[in-house]
Amino acid sequence: MATEDQSAQQVGSGQAKTKVILYWLEKSRAQRILWLLEELKVEYELKTYKRNNMLAPPEFKKVHPLGKAPLLSVQVEGASEPLVLAESGLIIEYLIEHFGPSLAPKKYQEGKEGQVQGETEEWLRYRYFMHYAEGTLMPFLVTALLLSTIRARSPFFIKPIANAITGNVEAMFLNPNLENNFSFLESKIKSAPNGGGYLCGSKLTGADIMLSFPLGAAAKGRAGLTKEKYPALFDYVNRLEAMESNKRAVQKIIEIEGSFDPSL
Repeated sequence: MATEDQSAQQVGSGQAKTKVILYWLEKSRAQRILWLLEELKVEYELKTYKRNNMLAPPEFKKVHPLGKAPLLSVQVEGASEPLVLAESGLIIEYLIEHFGPSLAPKKYQEGKEGQVQGETEEWLRYRYFMHYAEGTLMPFLVTALLLSTIRARSPFFIKPIANAITGNVEAMFLNPNLENNFSFLESKIKSAPNGGGYLCGSKLTGADIMLSFPLGAAAKGRAGLTKEKYPALFDYVNRLEAMESNKRAVQKIIEIEGSFDPSL
């Protein structure tokens, strides 16, 4: 485990200092939380960990009983114990609500506050993609990882059988679903409101950060996300990775760990 301390943060006018700790695991969703902290310019302590046979190390269970990454602890000055947050979606929404509400679109159209169907398109996209990232897209990428792991780790005498089975699963189930999702996202990027650029419009939101991990991994792996097939989506992923706050997050890991691997 490596640690970098930047922990005392004045949250806002009249608020107590807050200590934020991110528990970061290699090849995990924790990288997008690190990017968000950099984008929000929140000071934090970063604790990094290596995987043990593809799993998080036992130390993670000392922080949260499920022992999964990412984990974020938040403790205001004077509190007896920290608030520990798990799950990327909750962490992102919590950080945006308290540190950077501008990363969430305006909820209601003018004159329709509190009304059913009064929400803005930007906000509806935001809420949808915050759930879509893990609820729809990520399971297919995890499946792709598992299939490739089965092929790579199968004993040589059963490798032909393993290759045949995994190949059939990819052809009949996985690849069609990945293609359907990438085509869907390609269309959403092209049709984003207010001139587009991001999924919810012309400005970065938490939904973009939420999707950065699965899409970044897909663009660099064998999931079929290529510039030739999905040019708008591929350029969108590159645009996210080129943001200064994202590059600072990557560089921080390189400085601590010696390298950074964005794959699953």
